Amino acid sequence: MNRHALVFASLLLLALPAPGAADTGRAAPGRGHQGLWEHYEGTKTCLRCHREQAESCFRSAHYQWKGPTPDLVGAPDGELGKINVINDFCTNPRINWIGAVRSRDGRVLAKGCSKCHIGRGALPSEELTEDQLLNIDCLICHASGYRRDLYRNPDGSWEWKPILWQNQEGLDIVSQRISLPKKTMCLRCHAGSGGGPNYKRGDLEYRLHDCDRSFDVHMGRDGAGFECIDCHMGEDHRVRGRGADLADREMPEERLDCTECHGDAPHEVKILDRHTARVHCTTCHIPEFAKEDPTDVYRDWSTPVWQEDRGRWYMKMVRRDHVVPVYAWFDGRTRMTLAGRPVTPLPSGEIPIAVPVGSRDDPRAKIYPFKVHRAKLPLLEGRNWLIPIVTEEYYASADGDITPFVREAAEKFYGVRDARFHWVETVRFMGLFHEVAPAEQALGCLDCHSPNGRLDWKALGY
Repeated sequence: MNRHALVFASLLLLALPAPGAADTGRAAPGRGHQGLWEHYEGTKTCLRCHREQAESCFRSAHYQWKGPTPDLVGAPDGELGKINVINDFCTNPRINWIGAVRSRDGRVLAKGCSKCHIGRGALPSEELTEDQLLNIDCLICHASGYRRDLYRNPDGSWEWKPILWQNQEGLDIVSQRISLPKKTMCLRCHAGSGGGPNYKRGDLEYRLHDCDRSFDVHMGRDGAGFECIDCHMGEDHRVRGRGADLADREMPEERLDCTECHGDAPHEVKILDRHTARVHCTTCHIPEFAKEDPTDVYRDWSTPVWQEDRGRWYMKMVRRDHVVPVYAWFDGRTRMTLAGRPVTPLPSGEIPIAVPVGSRDDPRAKIYPFKVHRAKLPLLEGRNWLIPIVTEEYYASADGDITPFVREAAEKFYGVRDARFHWVETVRFMGLFHEVAPAEQALGCLDCHSPNGRLDWKALGY
């Protein structure tokens, strides 16, 4: 049975009434939770039946924002992820976690990276406690129509609360619309990461929640009609698959690839099937990305830009749509520059935030398509460490001088006061696995094998 048949069978079983459900007062998984409680009282309502699931969620990468690193070359002991590495978008979430940053005229400019965390506002800890379980916001992934916003508590702390937190009747209705995660639930964070629509990933756009097959043959309403979990659902709140630029992989024992459904020889023409040994499916089947919303391809934090309409300072950003991928060898492993380690520039002089490992001489490697993101980030002098930035407070700065916000970050992150730094160029290769085109729109032979083809053969080692 292939992966998708298995998922369908599993979902069908989940939809059937559980034996004894009427007697126990428990709903069958996948069905609404109508009538199971009188009033929703936050996560403690969920814990009455789902404590085991909450504990597995606590250990997941979606909550911890870190995980095991079997595919990271030279990884140290311990878990890594966005919570403790430095990135070239918002630089690091821990030092930009939560709080309303306001402009001079009182408009809210930012609310913190925790906006896309599945918690209610507290940083994840390594120790499982009752407070940490209560911090999990189950509804953000499991309740259709659920919305939340940032509120300040009387003690001065910040918390993500349902927008209906003062409307008990409305909250009770929304809290009982329980299901497995739908596309809209996944995309509200993954499509808006990096600060705006499709800024970061390039191939994860809001349009995917309701598109046709020409936009994405798997998720299109007239295509396969997939939900995200049809490919990515694992066990115990773990997720299958890994972006080529991510440090962690939650399920190293269960790889995710096109061949699970399509096999190693899916074409009717043998010469095409001969390509699959060294060319990944996505190379031909994702001829472009950022089909609707332009994606961020360069972010220069050293250059302040005043945005009059938003009333804030911002970095210089270059965005593009209908982008042709860059192609590189990839054997499934990644090389990254980690926090607190001296940088090692590439031959281009750029610092690798994340680059694929592989070459023409590596029999495990295939040619993959990538979004390439470049940025300018601060480097700590004397130690050659990348420094994050307190980015969200910078938006409300008086004069656009970013130096105080780099130094504040260096002190918070490394304990270094009055840091001296200079700016360096960085590069990140981001794998493309969504916005798959129908077969009739895939690349043809001459798109690569012609004098003006899209492949840089010299860069690929030919």
